[in-house]
Order: sequence, then structure tokens, then C-alpha cells
Amino acid sequence: MSIFRNIGSVISDACYIWAQEMRQVFRDEGVLIFFIIVPLAYPLLYSWIYNNEVVHEVPVVVVDDSHSALSRQFIRSCDASADVKVFCYAADIDEARSLVSRQLAKGIYYIPPEFDTHVNRMEQATVSVYCDMSLMLTYKAIYQTAVAVTQAMGAQIQTKLSRPASKREAEISVRPLAVDDVPLFNPSGGYGSSILPAVLMLILQQTLVLGIGLSAGTARETNRYHELIPIDSHYQGVFRIVGGKALCYFMIYAVMGGYLTMAVPRLFAFPQLAHWQDLLAMMLPYTLACIFFGMIVSCIVRYRENVMLIMVFVSLPLLFLTGISWPQSNMPGFWQGVSWLFPSTFGARAYVRMNTMGASLGDVLWECRILWIQAFLYFVVACIVYRHQILMARSHALERLERMSRKLEVAEQIRRRRRN
Repeated sequence: MSIFRNIGSVISDACYIWAQEMRQVFRDEGVLIFFIIVPLAYPLLYSWIYNNEVVHEVPVVVVDDSHSALSRQFIRSCDASADVKVFCYAADIDEARSLVSRQLAKGIYYIPPEFDTHVNRMEQATVSVYCDMSLMLTYKAIYQTAVAVTQAMGAQIQTKLSRPASKREAEISVRPLAVDDVPLFNPSGGYGSSILPAVLMLILQQTLVLGIGLSAGTARETNRYHELIPIDSHYQGVFRIVGGKALCYFMIYAVMGGYLTMAVPRLFAFPQLAHWQDLLAMMLPYTLACIFFGMIVSCIVRYRENVMLIMVFVSLPLLFLTGISWPQSNMPGFWQGVSWLFPSTFGARAYVRMNTMGASLGDVLWECRILWIQAFLYFVVACIVYRHQILMARSHALERLERMSRKLEVAEQIRRRRRN
């Protein structure tokens, strides 16, 4: 009976701590923003910005020093493409660079004077392409359009020179090997479909860590732990404290996680190939790992503003460490080891493979196992850290009681002397 009584006491205390933490979450405006408003609004803003997937009608400046029919054909073909728009003509390359520096155009097509002459002499002609490299999407559109147009013009010239007997012979002479370019898992070649799934996983981790850190920072600033833990009987066990707090965060982010992984991609028509059962099996260890990771980080920060500085600083590196925006094989071994410390690394990889590539739960079983291991290790570390905080809180409380008792003794001695 005593065992069941102890289990009931632990559950009761954990529920009490859960209720207190839930009340604290909805009272603190900063925690409420990071737990509710940011996960709801930020993915919508991110998805809306990248909903077009690819850039079109990128403005370019043309410097045509050839002034030939062939150069005009090249310019018309580029302007007729979906990705490039001829913004204006410039007299020289300096004027074109001035337009690019003022952000009126994103690139330059320079056609030299000998362009037509070299082609007519059966020599190799060149077209110089200058791109603004500050945005890779515009560079890709400008450069690939120029390459496609030059290849098409080259094929036309080659067909005229070969004088084929039939149309089929002309096709074979220009393109002896037929290559079909089939983009896997991202047919549109869009930026949003490739990068948004990893961003959603990172948003879940970062907002969770920020909210927990703000809550712990507020409690530390108001000295809530130093006062409640030694006095309140509900806070006398480390497992009930960690369990009660984790239950509060898990209930909130069970809803937020479903919204991020299932509702947001559907709202913006991004690829969504995963079954909800597989997503649930993957999101359970990922959410738990993020919760216990956030509880550990919250014990490091002293003030509530510190956690914001830390997590905002590491957000972009964590996105690269996932291996989604930058190939994992090109990372140094040290940084690959660092990436294992964060749940977002394996959560993003598993979610991208399931939701974008159509992988099953068995295909991402290795990532799920790592997430379960992280959740267990972070739970153990969180219990150790919270136990250390409890012991420190009790020692501080005892010191305060000793100081108060000494002051009372001194005051009592003074009173007795005055009476005598």
C-alpha cells in the first residue's frame, strides 16, 4: 500500500506542478508569444514569402557592342524566357554596373563586338554574364537562361551547317544522346519545397527552448525557485518537477507540432507525402528531446534575455548543421559531431525524408532511435541539473533562516538588556 501511496503522491505533485507551470505560461506575455503566437504566425510568413518557389522575370541589363542580327536574336530569346526580363540597354559596361549597384538590375549580359564575326568564321564566340551574387536564386535564373539560349542557338547553327537529309537526322546530329532531366522529390525545383520542412522543425525547437528559457529566467529573477522549492511540499522531488513541467510543455507543443508538420504544408501546397501515423511516431521523440534540451538550456541562463541572444545567434548555424541547406558530406567531422547535440539535426532529416521524399517510418528508423536516445539522455541531465538547483535552493533557504534566527537572537538580547 505504501508503494501505491507514494506513486499517487508523485502523480499528484506532478499534476500540481503542471497546473502551476501552465498558469505561469499563460500569465507571462513573453512565454505566451514564443509558445503560441510565434509558432502560429512565423511559419505562415515564411511559407508565404517562399510560396512562389522560384524567381521569374529577373531584370538584367544588356550591353550589345555587336549590334548584329545574331546578338539581337540572343537578346530576344533571353527576354522571351520565363526567368529573365531585359530591363534596359546600357552604352557600356560601366553604366550597366552602375544600374546593378543601385539594385535596378540583378545582372548584365555583355555581347562583345566580335560576337557575330566569330560565329560566321566558325570560331567560338563568347557572351559574358555578370551576376549579383548576393542572392543565389537570381544568379541561377540569369546564368541558366544564358546557358540555355546559347545552347539552343548553337544547335540551330550546327543544324544549318550539317545540312541533314531529314528532320530526324538533324535532331540526332545536334543531340546524339537524349538526356531527360527529372528532378527527384522537388519537381518544380522550388526553394520553399526544399528548405521549408527543415525550417519548420527548427522553429519548433527554437520557440520551445526560448519559451522554457524565458519562464526559467523569470522564475530565477523573481527568486521563485529559492522560495517555493524548500517550502512547498509539492516541489520536494526532482522527477515530479521535471515530469510536471515537461507535461505542460508537451501538451502545448503536441498541438503546435501537428500544426507545423501537417497544417502549414497543406495550406501552401508544399509536398506532403508522409502518413500521419508515421509523423506521430517521429514527432513524439523529437518533441520530448526538444523539451528536455530546452530545460537544460534554461538552467544555464540567468536572465530571461540571455536565452534569446543565445538561440537567435545559433539559429542559422543549426539550419546548416541539419544537412538540408548544405550537404552533410561537405561538413568537417568536428561540425558533424556538434550537430549530434541538437534534436533539430535528426528531426529535420527525418521529417524531410518522410514528408518530401515519401519515406516510411522504417526508412527513418535510425533518426528516430537517435531522437529517443537524445530524449532519454537529456531527461537524465535535466534531472541532475534540477536536483542541483534544488540543493542550492535549500542551502540558500537554510542560510536565510540562520541569518533571520541570528537577527532574532540579537534583537532578543538587546530587549533583555534594555529591560534589565
